[in-house]
Amino acid sequence: MRTFKGGIFPAEHKELSEGKKITSVFPASKMFYVPVTMGGAPNVPVVEVGQKVSRGQVIAKSDAFVSAPVHSPVSGSVKKIVSNLSTANTEVPCIVIQADEEGRVDFMPPLDPFSCSREDALARVKDAGICGMGGASFPTHVKLNPPKDCKIDFILLNAAECEPYLTVDEQTLDETPEKVLDGLLIVQKIVAGAAESNSINVRIVLESNKAHLVPKLEEAAKKVREEKGVSIEVILVKTKYPQGAEKDIITAATGREVPAGKLPAAAGCVVCNVGTVCAISEAFREGKPLIERAFTVSGLGVKEPKNLSAPIGTLMSDLVGSEIQLQENVAKIISGGPMMGFSMQSAEFPVLKGTSGILFLTESEIDVTDTSPCIGCGKCVEVCPMRLTPVMIVRSVQAASLADAKNYGLMDCFECGSCAYICPATVRLVQIIRLGKNMERARISAEKARAAVQPHESNSK
Repeated sequence: MRTFKGGIFPAEHKELSEGKKITSVFPASKMFYVPVTMGGAPNVPVVEVGQKVSRGQVIAKSDAFVSAPVHSPVSGSVKKIVSNLSTANTEVPCIVIQADEEGRVDFMPPLDPFSCSREDALARVKDAGICGMGGASFPTHVKLNPPKDCKIDFILLNAAECEPYLTVDEQTLDETPEKVLDGLLIVQKIVAGAAESNSINVRIVLESNKAHLVPKLEEAAKKVREEKGVSIEVILVKTKYPQGAEKDIITAATGREVPAGKLPAAAGCVVCNVGTVCAISEAFREGKPLIERAFTVSGLGVKEPKNLSAPIGTLMSDLVGSEIQLQENVAKIISGGPMMGFSMQSAEFPVLKGTSGILFLTESEIDVTDTSPCIGCGKCVEVCPMRLTPVMIVRSVQAASLADAKNYGLMDCFECGSCAYICPATVRLVQIIRLGKNMERARISAEKARAAVQPHESNSK
């Protein structure tokens, strides 16, 4: 079975929401807290308080290349622009919109992805505000425009969905395989550019626990091959966490490795999430920007786990009690999956472009064990999918030796949590590594600030 070195096998818990159809929901409050920035460089609002907006209208944007504009998810009016709780328990600027009954729509005109120029296609992806919907929220138009010195040989659809509990990608593939493949073909056309499309291998990569989807996807792929002459391969990889991480899925699906400090394009690959390619299809076929998304609501704290679709900016607290019924023993709320998601202080946070799941967990599902001293067993080294030495990174951070931490791979860690999961001493390895990264970024910022000030000081003398 195709796989990568390292990794862990946590309990899946996917049976809670597996097979549940994606249901569209709308908050009774009709209030939406839309973050000004969701991926890339910071945006600035382009609407004012009191202004009426249409569904799909741009409400925040940036002139930076690595950025993604934000659109109104509904027809309504801007009530205020305030800071509000968001993923990672940070306060971010949000444009608060109250929906009305007028139903104004401001979509872009449909655009044929196979007859338009590559430049127009990339512009459409950017104008639609599309970014990675697996959690990272990196602007997609940048990913689809790799450096000219990188020859792309593979386009991979990341359908591994390795995080426990989450099933929304699996359900999307089951319900709308044609839309998924359409978005995938558009990605291939954009990336190929002037090259022949068939020169790029297109692969749908599933974990083996989703093998039941193979016949449906191969049937859809057969139709594409007959109508467009494009071959799409469906392959299975081992069910193992973090199989869905970009670098790990590339290794499993192609046998290639992404060099340290480099992006997938350096290994000749472009990787896209299931939700992302669906959004790309809608952006071209309907002119619809990324203004809503599907996500899983699960955990033993939920009376009826399900897969929902909601407008971006919907507060989770507005769905609790109506669309989401909770048990009385909820101990933790997580935005995302249990391994890489963020524990939230309350449900007063909005659905973002990168929100793949919301978990309401009971005490039986979380680890409340106290941390004990590291015994140097090396288990974290065995499971690290990046082949790092987490124990040495953590010891270096705790000793305030960032140079050593970087030598051990501090900045190459993508915080999958495998090391913390396997640690018999329950050391909070990921949190310490995260702290080390923040310390390094602060050091770099301080150096840049000093470098900017020095010329002015010299001139003043």
